[in-house]
Amino acid sequence: MFIKIQNYCEKLSGEFDKISPERKTILKPLSDYIQVQIDTQKSINLLFVCTHNSRRSHFGQIWASVAATFFGIQNVSTFSGGTETTRFNKNAIAALISLDFEISSDVDNKNPIFNLRFTENQTIRCFSKRFDDAVNPTDNFAAIMTCADAEQNCPLILGADKRFGICYDDPKAFDDTPLQAEKYLERCEQIALEMLFVFSNCQPYK
Repeated sequence: MFIKIQNYCEKLSGEFDKISPERKTILKPLSDYIQVQIDTQKSINLLFVCTHNSRRSHFGQIWASVAATFFGIQNVSTFSGGTETTRFNKNAIAALISLDFEISSDVDNKNPIFNLRFTENQTIRCFSKRFDDAVNPTDNFAAIMTCADAEQNCPLILGADKRFGICYDDPKAFDDTPLQAEKYLERCEQIALEMLFVFSNCQPYK
């Protein structure tokens, strides 16, 4: 893991007391699901869903992968999708780059595929897509709804073992304001903190 991201994870792992008891109650069922998958030696597939698959769902996909690596939980694959297709948001990308993620794309079209790295040998492909896109799992996965709109308007995720409502405020509200960079980093950190908390409660298979 890149050293700046490793240090960031270590810092946040000492700040779980910032998560409210009510929020921890919401997060615990996801930890429990992951632990059952570990204990039964099944792969762990996590699909993060938001309306536009442009900000929060990508943060969830990325930080769940980082958290699994940080805590040594194996056989974890993370995905993201939306109820419609847009584009991986440039402000979300900027927040991740500021934390030392390497992000690149070979093309610059309406909805490019970005390759993101947080270690020398792990790459996450990030692009906006529907939750039922062919690259996403069709069975043996948990759906994590990261926004209230998707939670309310996406009543059925076919093939999901479990569905978890873990919603976050949208940093889009601060686009083109003086608080834009600060609020994107704030939401990025909240999701990082909570995904690290989720995986901190899981024990590798013995």
